[in-house]
Amino acid sequence: MSDDASARLGLPYLAAGQLQKHVTLNEALTRLDALTQTAVVSRTVTAQPAAPADGALYILPSDATGADWGGRPAGSLMRAEAGGWIAVPAPDGLLAVVLDSDEVLVCRAGVWASVSAGAAEPVTVLQNLTRLGVNTEADATNVIAARLNKALWTALESESGGDGDLRFTFNKQGASDVLSLLFQSGWSGRAELGLVGDDDLRLKVSADGGTWHDAFSVDRTTGRLWFSQGATRRETTVLTSGGSWTPPAWARWVDAICVGGGGGGGAGAVGAAGTARFGGGGGGAGGVVSGLWPVNGFSGALTVVVGAGGSGGGAGANSTVSAGSVLLLTGEGGRAGATGNAASGLGGSGGGGLIRANAGGDSSASAVAGAGQAQTRSDGPGGGGAGGGVSAANVAFSGGAGGDGALLHVRAAGGLGRTTSGLSGQPSPMSALSCAGGGGGGGGGAASGAGHPGAQGGLHGAGGGGGGAGVTAGGGGGAGAAGVVWLTAIG
Repeated sequence: MSDDASARLGLPYLAAGQLQKHVTLNEALTRLDALTQTAVVSRTVTAQPAAPADGALYILPSDATGADWGGRPAGSLMRAEAGGWIAVPAPDGLLAVVLDSDEVLVCRAGVWASVSAGAAEPVTVLQNLTRLGVNTEADATNVIAARLNKALWTALESESGGDGDLRFTFNKQGASDVLSLLFQSGWSGRAELGLVGDDDLRLKVSADGGTWHDAFSVDRTTGRLWFSQGATRRETTVLTSGGSWTPPAWARWVDAICVGGGGGGGAGAVGAAGTARFGGGGGGAGGVVSGLWPVNGFSGALTVVVGAGGSGGGAGANSTVSAGSVLLLTGEGGRAGATGNAASGLGGSGGGGLIRANAGGDSSASAVAGAGQAQTRSDGPGGGGAGGGVSAANVAFSGGAGGDGALLHVRAAGGLGRTTSGLSGQPSPMSALSCAGGGGGGGGGAASGAGHPGAQGGLHGAGGGGGGAGVTAGGGGGAGAAGVVWLTAIG
């Protein structure tokens, strides 16, 4: 340690027994006045001011002039004092504010460098700062604080030595800790996004900053989303012909509805006048069955078979959904209506399924033929109406009406039975909301000539109407409608 001056600022010490001690003390105070909260008038003024304010500080540029400034090295810190000038030695690390340029300088080995990044000799490294405030004050809780309207972060381009990428990295100590972005309104929390209490990404929201509601989370092991309040995506594909179907990548579940083909109506009886002749029975409707599976329960595409409707007198085919060699779902085809003869033509039964499909109507030789089932049972496709018969007294009766098809509260009317040809059942009026057609109406019986044909069932899965009885020929049964398969992806 020097016996004459302080080690860093060079403040002169009072010597023991020194005369005029006030001179040494005043010199120390003058230097301390210059080096404490140093504020420099300018660092660019070259001409020595004629009447500077007492205590004014200047940093000399390289071409300074004047009796006291000329010849001094650039960077000298000069102080106006009592009408004269003194040079103040500047220690390394001294910070000075330049009043005419609003910049902050730091002294290193007698050279003043600007802390501003755009300066000719900027300070490029600031290490171990404990607080940073931009246009505001940081505190012990918020050690970095910025008060501004816009902020820009941009990647360092490859031509400037970077790689063009920009990635923010945030890290927390352990899984049970919180790492999040908190969004506030009026200093009250409204949303928080991040790893909140575990390592799954979560979003929660609040109306008052006190009560919070989970919105969604993302499973870190699978990438799948869970919406706590419910937010399901659904996409339905209606398949009217067979093929393969692959669930979309976002799907978590597959909901399937499978409808078998409708059965065809039976043909009417043929017989001479004076005998009772019965119409054909109505075809049974295709069966309806449903299933719900998680997508991770099978791999690859599903194979779909859509059952064809039965021709007159034929059964409908099954509709199926399979995963590889595993049969997942079967909507059975409706049974064919029986041919009329000396006994009633019985209606075909509906195909099997979780919803037992509607049966076809039975024929009669003494009254209007029976209607296809569905008016008293409104689930699934309608059964076909039976064909009209002819009594032994040669009285011809009309065919029965087809049953209404209904599923998901959308009605498809069955075709009317008539004394002539039956009317076709209606197709499902909204194929995206219903998969149940109306049954075909039965054809009327004929006291002479040929019986009238039954009508075809409406899409999807409805039974065909039975043909009416006749003398020369029985009316043919109507064809059943093809089935359908609905596949709904749920994510």
